[in-house]
Amino acid sequence: MASAVPVTDHDTIREWAEARGGKPACVRGTGGKGDPGMIRIDFPGFSGEGKLHEISWDEWFEQFEANNLALLMYPDVPPGRDKSNFNKLVSRSTATAAGQRSGKRTSSRKRAKAPA
Repeated sequence: MASAVPVTDHDTIREWAEARGGKPACVRGTGGKGDPGMIRIDFPGFSGEGKLHEISWDEWFEQFEANNLALLMYPDVPPGRDKSNFNKLVSRSTATAAGQRSGKRTSSRKRAKAPA
């Protein structure tokens, strides 16, 4: 059985989500003053209906980087199976520690620039 892997690469995350009909979103009522708050990927027909507000990928990734997150997901689908929408946002430090214990590595081609 495949394991979820932590991913930080923006293109990989966006392609994975869009291939499953997912859109960038934030949880209503968790942000304020230009801050979208808690981010999620909203998939049609799932429990986020009415609780999530669609935002742009730029806003989503800005929050993703500002909070030093990684996305746990199943990147590959075994033949004959539906694509898995499983995903979970975790801190990169948690993802890195888990990856080191299991021998897996995170993908991190895009990094946020340090504030000036």
